[in-house]
Amino acid sequence: MSATILPHTRFDDAFATRGVATSPGLIPYITAGFPNRGDTVPLLRAAQETGCLGAEVGIPFSDPLADGPTIQRSGWQALRNGMTLRLAVGQVQEARAAGVTMPLAAMTYINPVLAYGVTEFARDAVRAGLDGLIVPDLPADEADSVRGSLHEAGLVLIPLVAPTTPPARLARICAGAGGFIYCVSRSGVTGARDVIAPEALRLLAGVRAVTSLPRALGFGLSRPEHIEALAGHAEAAVVGSALIDALEREPSDPAETLQRFVRRILGIPNPA
Repeated sequence: MSATILPHTRFDDAFATRGVATSPGLIPYITAGFPNRGDTVPLLRAAQETGCLGAEVGIPFSDPLADGPTIQRSGWQALRNGMTLRLAVGQVQEARAAGVTMPLAAMTYINPVLAYGVTEFARDAVRAGLDGLIVPDLPADEADSVRGSLHEAGLVLIPLVAPTTPPARLARICAGAGGFIYCVSRSGVTGARDVIAPEALRLLAGVRAVTSLPRALGFGLSRPEHIEALAGHAEAAVVGSALIDALEREPSDPAETLQRFVRRILGIPNPA
């Protein structure tokens, strides 16, 4: 485990500001470069303007492991649009310059980070305004060196834990985490589901037993009742596939589509 002091990020401030709010904050998953290459910044601004707690910036990779069909389609479109890890980092910097102040975490795979260079990526990511990194194919047992490089630059490594994660391993994973703990609602890949499985709530309780870090539940959330069901169980909800589906159906004004989607899932009336 890296002995580097855990960086303080915008996620810490955002969750602290919410205090003991019973409803979870929303963290939308936005594929960088989708639907169009230049949509990343407007979508991040729209998410902030609609009251999202933060955002997860998905950076596409040619061989995704955790992405379901919907996010895979968005990733392929983004790759066809010319999206790269370096370009996505640049778009985050543009978003910060455009007034985006909410916390941002990048979600990508380990190969692009290694190709970029872990130390160089961490430095550029922090300079651009990223707060955390989510790497679903980086095993916890092999994450120490990556985590150390990220921490030294000021970036936290946000782990994923699943209902199948044994308690002892759950404690080890959470001990090196920063920002929040990404709790996967069920085994398998991303994709909208009908209900929150009981094992998801058991996982959230298990995480609380080993860490005081905020918990964000993701993979499958798609309806207002899903957010309501998490009240008192999770501090944040990550919504990805359902939002990507909405952007595919209504691509003409992605920022407006995102805002309508966020208002609907949070139960906020749309402006007249």
